[in-house]
Amino acid sequence: MERNIMKKSLYKTLRTITAGIVLVGSIMMLSGCTGTPKTSAKDEVPKAPYFSKGVYANFAKEAEDPDKTYFYVFSDDSYGYTADGANEGIGLPFDIEQTDGSVKFVFGGADEDEEKLIITSADDGTVCGYFEGAEDRELVFEPVKGVDPESFSAENFVNGPKDCVYRDANGWSIRYDATKFEVTTKAPDVFIVYTGESAGTNMITVTYTVDNKAEAAIRELGESLGDKVQYQESIFPGTENVKSYYAIVFPEEGGSGAGITAFARDYMDGALIVRIDSHNGQDEEMNMSVSDSIANVVDSFQFD
Repeated sequence: MERNIMKKSLYKTLRTITAGIVLVGSIMMLSGCTGTPKTSAKDEVPKAPYFSKGVYANFAKEAEDPDKTYFYVFSDDSYGYTADGANEGIGLPFDIEQTDGSVKFVFGGADEDEEKLIITSADDGTVCGYFEGAEDRELVFEPVKGVDPESFSAENFVNGPKDCVYRDANGWSIRYDATKFEVTTKAPDVFIVYTGESAGTNMITVTYTVDNKAEAAIRELGESLGDKVQYQESIFPGTENVKSYYAIVFPEEGGSGAGITAFARDYMDGALIVRIDSHNGQDEEMNMSVSDSIANVVDSFQFD
């Protein structure tokens, strides 16, 4: 939230400076400088609406080879949010009102000032225009094909499938290879399922609970795993000094190859519990590949 406020403050400062430059330029034109004023957008562009539910890459029209890492995500034709794929997906929510020739944006909240986008063209879904006060910086809003605005992640779209990030509302995140893992959520659990070749189900389940602290939570989980569970204490993966409590059920010799490793740490008002369900087969090389992939995910834990 703090970074969003800083970003918005910088955005408004730049808009103010740009508006001042435009004003000086207008005064010079009135004093005898030549120039061709913009014609009315309403006479040149189709009627509203210009934006519909979807994702639009946003970049300067003058850019020769734009990065296309900044996005406007429209949940429908009246609201959405911006997302910076090169900066952890940080952005701002917005509401819009579309009228012929212009779109009014309110970024950050209903009590904020309106920002008016003057539409200069709208063709085959691509919209061009400039914000009042920044007439010299025409912008392009280009539809991103084949993505779902409801599940779109700007950060993952930019980074590519092998370096995806899942950021949880409870302040923790992990990195994963989307060609090997699929992430799904069903509160209060987050499931990170290995989808590559393996001997059986290999899955990481992350749960935040306020019912117990870490030690009590792992004991409760251990009791549900039977009488072969072993308890240990160690450091939480990805950290240097955060104590964690383990409950482990090793695969039985000659059995199915199934094993469970669970660990928990005190977190906020409760505990964060990580459970790894694994299956080993006869192919040691495959087992090692699966184990390394899971370890890479677990070791990537970060906390806000």
